[in-house]
Amino acid sequence: MPHITVKARSGLGETVSEVARAVAERQSPVRVEVGGPRLFPNGSALYLAVRSPEAVRLHLALLDVLQPARRFGYEGPQMTPHLTLALARRGIALPELLADAQKEFADLARESFVFTAHTLTLMGKPRPGGVYAPVEAFPLQG
Repeated sequence: MPHITVKARSGLGETVSEVARAVAERQSPVRVEVGGPRLFPNGSALYLAVRSPEAVRLHLALLDVLQPARRFGYEGPQMTPHLTLALARRGIALPELLADAQKEFADLARESFVFTAHTLTLMGKPRPGGVYAPVEAFPLQG
């Protein structure tokens, strides 16, 4: 399921649904610009770049309410919104995939695809390595 992550699953407790609903009630819809493909510097993922100060603000609002005991280095104001295309796994050569993705998504490198997200969706996986799927959706009402 394509999605732009605004809070990774780390630090999510049993109240995540209530927290997501409360934050969504105060947040306005999120303007998103999807650009061309890139690799994270650590080589962990191939992704489409996303420019969205509103998505970063939503991320910070979630962190503020969740107060996770542990934050990862990618969490906070420096968060990089993105749409993951592929993760680094054994046997997957992301630099080669990047070259293919640059050809496939050349139009996005020239001109971003812009849309407005009106929903904060809680995603989940049935098991490690499983596919993310929507669990619950909350309209952005602020």
